[in-house]
Order: sequence, then C-alpha cells, then structure tokens
Amino acid sequence: MKLIKVAAACLNQTPFAWAQNLANIREAIRRARADEVSILCLPELCITGYGCEDAFFSPGLQEEAFAALESLVPDTAGMVVSFGLPLYFEKALYNAACLAVDGKIAGFVAKRFLAGDGIHYEPRWFKEWPAGQRDVIERGDHGETKYPIGDVLYDVDNVRIGFEICEDAWVANRPGADLALRGVDIILNPSASHFGFGKFAVRQRFVVEGSRAFGVGYVYANLLGNEAGRVIYDGGGIIASGGELVARGRRFGFADVDLATAVIDVEANRREQARRGSHRPRHDADDAVVEVPFAWPARRPSAPATIARSWEDGDHAKDEEFARAVSLGLWDYMRKSRSHGYVVSISGGADSAACAVLVATALELAVAEHGLDGVKARLAYAPALASAADVSELTRRLLLTAYQATENSGDVTRTAAREVSRAVNAEFHLLDIDPLFKGYVKTIETAIGRNLAWPGDDVVLQNIQARVRSPSIWLFANLRNALLLTTSNRSEAAVGYATMDGDTSGGLAPIGGIDKTYLRSWLRWMESTGPDGLHALPALSYINKQQPTAELRPPGEAQTDEKDLMPYDVLEAVEDSAIRDKRLPLEVLQELEPRYPQYTQADLALWVERFFKLWCRNQWKRERLAPSFHLDDKNLDPRSWCRFPILSGGYDRELAEMRAYVATAGRG
Repeated sequence: MKLIKVAAACLNQTPFAWAQNLANIREAIRRARADEVSILCLPELCITGYGCEDAFFSPGLQEEAFAALESLVPDTAGMVVSFGLPLYFEKALYNAACLAVDGKIAGFVAKRFLAGDGIHYEPRWFKEWPAGQRDVIERGDHGETKYPIGDVLYDVDNVRIGFEICEDAWVANRPGADLALRGVDIILNPSASHFGFGKFAVRQRFVVEGSRAFGVGYVYANLLGNEAGRVIYDGGGIIASGGELVARGRRFGFADVDLATAVIDVEANRREQARRGSHRPRHDADDAVVEVPFAWPARRPSAPATIARSWEDGDHAKDEEFARAVSLGLWDYMRKSRSHGYVVSISGGADSAACAVLVATALELAVAEHGLDGVKARLAYAPALASAADVSELTRRLLLTAYQATENSGDVTRTAAREVSRAVNAEFHLLDIDPLFKGYVKTIETAIGRNLAWPGDDVVLQNIQARVRSPSIWLFANLRNALLLTTSNRSEAAVGYATMDGDTSGGLAPIGGIDKTYLRSWLRWMESTGPDGLHALPALSYINKQQPTAELRPPGEAQTDEKDLMPYDVLEAVEDSAIRDKRLPLEVLQELEPRYPQYTQADLALWVERFFKLWCRNQWKRERLAPSFHLDDKNLDPRSWCRFPILSGGYDRELAEMRAYVATAGRG
C-alpha cells in the first residue's frame, strides 16, 4: 500500500486583501498539518482572489502576488501544497498553480482552458497555455532562480501529481486524459467555481468520473463566500479515488476556511490502471516529468470515511441552496464593506419580505456557526453591536424595515409588513408619506396649470409615489451607516416593471437574479418549513395569501402585477425562450402554444409582444440597477451576464411577422 492523506481547502478570499487572504491560506496549511495531511490543494488564484478584474493587469499586483507566494512557501515544510496566483511570463499573464514541496517551489502549471462565457472574462486578462509546451521561468536580479512552467507533471518521490485548473475539467478534451497516459497518480484541481442551482452535482460528477476514468486520486478545492460582490462561491471541496467519492466538504459555510480530507491508496489505483491496461511504466523519458525529492510519511490503513446525508440530498435542495447562497452573500457583503447592517423599504409584498427574511436568515446562520460573540468579533467595526444579548437583539440592530404609506396603501399590506418585520426581529417603522406625495403633485400642478388625475396621468402618479419613498429610506440607511437593499426581482427587471430612483433605490439587489414565480414558491416553503436547522416563519402567511401588487393606483382599481403585465409563469417562460434561448417573437409564440393551451393564441401573442417591447424599452434601467447575486444561467445583469443594446430596432419586423402569423394561420 501507498497511502497518502490529501486535503481540499475552500477559502473565503477577497480581491487583493493581502493580509486576510494570506492569513486564510496559512490557517488552511496549519489545519492540514495538524491533521497529518501530506498534500493540500488550495483554490484557484487564492493569493490574489479570483475577482480582481482589470487590476490583474497591474504589474504591482503581479509582483505582490509572487512576493506573497515566496512568503508562504516556507510554511509548506514537510508537505506538498498548491497555490493559485496570476503569473507574468514572457509578455503574457497566466492563471497559474504553483506546486510547493517541503518548503521549496517545485514549479508552475498554467491553465490551458480559460473560462470566457457567462460571468467569466478570463481571456481578457490571461493567456491560455498550449498543450505540451514547457519552459523555464527565471527569477532574481540575474535570473539565477529557475522554475519549470507549463504542461508539467511532478514526480514527488515516485508519486506523480498533475493539475486540471477549474475550466480544464469542464471541457471535452480535459488535460486529465493526457495526464493519465503519462502515469499521473493524483490530480489537483484548484478552482473558483461560482454557485449556480444544481451545479454542485455536476462538479461532483466530473470529479468522481475523472478519478474513475483516469484511475487516480482527485482533489478538488473551491472558493467560498461572496468574494467580490456579485458572485457567490459555495465551497464544497471534493475528493474522489478510483471512481468513489471519499470526502465532501461543507457548502455555504460562514467560516473563512473549510477542509475536506481523505486517505488515498495510490497503489490500489495503479493496480486498477494495470488491470485496464492503461498503466504506464514509472521510469520513462518524458521531459515533462519534473522529479522532486520528498519522503512520504508512513500511514496505517483506516476505515473509510462515510459521506453523511445532508439537506443537499433532500427534496428541497433548491430552496435550501437559495436561502444559504443569498444569506452567505449578504453576510459577506456586509462585513467586507464594513456596513452596519441593512435597510429594507418593506411594502407588505413578496419581494421586500424576501429581502428582510434573507437578512435575518444570514444573521441566524452566522450566529449558528460562529456564536454570538464570534459574530460580534467579526463585526467589531460596529461598536453598537457589542451589547447585543442574543440573535434577536443583534438582528434589530442590523436590520431596519419601514412601511411607507400613501392613500392608496391598504390594511392588508400594512399588516403584512408589520408582522413579517416582527417575525424576523427587525426594527420596524411606519411612515405616512401621503403629504409628501401630494405635495409633489401640487407643486407640479401649479407649474403646469392643471390638475393631475387618474387615469390620464396614470404612470406619472404611480411613479411619483414610488419615488417619494426613496429619500426617507435612504435617510434611514445613512443614519445607521447601513446598506439599502433594492427589492426588485428578475421578472420585474426583464420588463422594466420598476420605478427608477424609486423602488430601484439601493446599493445591492439580493433577489435581482431570481424570478417572481420561484420567489413566491420559496416564501411558501419558508412559511411552512425553512432551512435545515432553522425555524419556519408562519408570519409569511400574510404575504403568501396575497396577489402581488404595486399598490400605487386607487384601491377601487384592484391593481395587481399580473393584470399590468401577464401571468408570472408565462412571463418567465417568455423570458427564458426570448433571452436565455435567443428565440424571435414568432418562435417564442410557437413554443408557448402547446405549453399553455388554457390561453388563447391572441392572449399569448399579446403577452409575447408586450414582453419584447418592454424588454427593449427598458434596457437602460437594467444598466442602472443595483448589483445582484448570480444564481443561475438566467441572469439579466448586463455587467456580468446578459448584454443587450440600449438602443435597438425593437424587434419591429419580427413582431410584425408574428402578428401576420396569428392573423392568417393561428388558432383562435
């Protein structure tokens, strides 16, 4: 037997937060050493953080990263550790992994396949390393220190270690296949793989399948937390060997460091390679194999660890993921921005209630992980929290909600706002803004010499009600040195069903990446069940029994969102087809018809046309919306996922073709 204990570290890093990033790395090394780990894999670009954006171009950042690496390498005495950093070499910048062995740098492997789709822009900063190419990087004033770089395999005391760096493992011709032909024993995968619904299962499959197909031990490390603002990393280190999952780390943890460890039987994997005829002799003339001296500690066999069943394996995994991902995103955003909490303009509807619930959930999860004193220590920049006696009091000091009523506000939403605020322990305020609303109206009526009235001035009167709520809620945020949350969801962003500088006011949109239909379903789950280990919120029944409404028209008009727009499930279906799948209006209609036989073709065509017109008309709003968290491949954020021109032809010809189809060949 050749038994080697390996570990995957998931770290909560921040772009060029040097002191904290290095402290997290050192803590991971310390824990690994204490657990007698021999090989430790750290995440991709862990020294600088993955989300440095154009700061990667800074020569100062590049040099600081290498200096940080050199300061860390002595900590690896008696271990094998991989570090991720940007590496400048021969007039190009590479996304690299450094392998350090027993306190010395053994060499560098550069990423071969760069992520350039969706939220990723790696080709903007980095260059792909060509397969099979190797070189030498020289450091020092006179190039006296030389390290191998490129497509390199490391033979560490007769154990061969290779790399797939994040995207390398997601492509069809992944480097692991070539590494297997070169006799690799252990593949390290330092990654920065962002959260997406259901994505963890895909990661786990390619790790386990890679270990089986290549006959190796496979160690996958990921980032953790809200690193740079929009993107949430769920952690979840994975270790597999010979086609079996042998260790799985926690996901969505609130700690800065999480370790998954396992013992890999290298000889067992080699025997399996030999049985399948894929084993290559250990001593060959491969110049891409760098031999590194090391002495593996002897290990005795132990019982294999069991993978505990968790909420991830339950029927509500998506609901749990949403609650935990956004909660972790909110927690990290608050502490990394050194804000003193959050403020929500709570309307008594689903969106603002969800925002308040998510903040409260974030604080509950943080206290569950760190304890009350631990949370206060992490928020020590806010001295007002020091005397909070329990999580309820802590929440009151970190979450403020305000219901801002006009003459068009009703008792149902007022009660819902109050009861939900009480249930989550927020500081709640009831503001009468009707005099402000009427004051603005009167000022403009005097200026233009006529009265504003429904329905002729419908949009004008709705918008001023939404906008008059902005100054007061911003004032609360300024008073508390807190972050104001924008409560718009993705469905509203798609059609511009929001008032710019009104309900869009705020610095962060935690639900801006999720559709209304799912959000309502999630709130019903939170009412009855809630995340594993936390309590449900029965007060959400006040929200869930309502139909969504902007509540800006006179009460007699019984305004609802779906009357103004279309049924929300249809809106999401049109959005998916038109924006995610890039179909034209007629194609969207033809896709919807068999899915929604309960609606006439005329209704569906009306809604499709309404969507396309509103989508094109409101791109400028999406350009100005507060940053939102990335949750899936339906994101509409033009700064990270879905780009669209502000000015366009508005699909005029395509909509005319759809109308002609309905007129001549449609079903009634």
